[in-house]
Amino acid sequence: MSSLSDVRLSVLDLSPIPSGSDASAALRNTLDLARHTERLGYHRFWVAEHHNMPGIASSATAVLIGHVADATEKIRVGSGGIMLPNHAPLIVAEQFGMLEAFHPGRIDLGIGRAPGTDQRTALAVRGSMAALRADDFPQQLTELMNYFEPDDDRAVNAIPAVGHKPPFWLLGSSGFSAQLAGALGLPFAFAHHFSARNTVPAARLYRESFRPSETLSEPYLMLGVAVVAAETDERAQWLAAPSGLSFLSLRRNRPIPLPTPEEAAEYPYTELERAAIAERLSGTIVGAPETVRKGMEKLLSDTGADELMVTTMVHGHADRLRSYDLVAELAPSGASPTLP
Repeated sequence: MSSLSDVRLSVLDLSPIPSGSDASAALRNTLDLARHTERLGYHRFWVAEHHNMPGIASSATAVLIGHVADATEKIRVGSGGIMLPNHAPLIVAEQFGMLEAFHPGRIDLGIGRAPGTDQRTALAVRGSMAALRADDFPQQLTELMNYFEPDDDRAVNAIPAVGHKPPFWLLGSSGFSAQLAGALGLPFAFAHHFSARNTVPAARLYRESFRPSETLSEPYLMLGVAVVAAETDERAQWLAAPSGLSFLSLRRNRPIPLPTPEEAAEYPYTELERAAIAERLSGTIVGAPETVRKGMEKLLSDTGADELMVTTMVHGHADRLRSYDLVAELAPSGASPTLP
């Protein structure tokens, strides 16, 4: 059974835009968080592709990865993930080949197949109804991977990609990507933070489907997990409450910047809304350090995950930094201070 001392801890950041702030401040906070978590010993720092979200600034993912890698020295930096149906595989290969060339041995390419937004925005991203309806993700993935290998007979090449191949990861929140990652022998990152009900079945399916490859000889499972840690359970619950209000707004197709805890506390929730929030956030681990430790240890016991990628969405940047401090203190081997 895995414990916190046995697994790596990493960071998933969406560059949250708090109410009363803007994208510029959110992106500066992302750079500060990357430097901070690097000092704490976190293993990797990934950013996610989302579009048309007033509370998320990480939409130009490859651009942000370059800035995070420039701002840090050792931590691995990558995508959690690039939504491949939104992009031509050639462009992704060029971008990540160039990132790997600038930062050799530090870049991860996490690939997903969701749109990362609503259907109307996905149409604007992809440019046509035909592209919106396309369901050729495995073929796109194969094309992308091929661009990183030399081929004298190929008419079109991603010039920066050849010889600069970062590790590939498949991301998912259901069984499809779990099975595909296993069949290809790739590491798999599962979005437990918004699909907790599917986590254990997906982990099992990934391992059952796994075939050894040049990349991996055995399965490697990472879970994205939402964590809010504070000095007391009550303080952590107060800080975590805005995520529920954000979810309600997104559910109504009216996404908003991340509310303050005061705004979340004053909102007149119905019983149905409270139930919907509880279901959506059922995988979130919230509390004082001992509460968080128990929650993370149980998740590891249930899944046997090799790595936990922590995402923390709270309004105050100082509170976010503090949460990562407290989590790192729980994992003396997984994420331990490497710099003074």
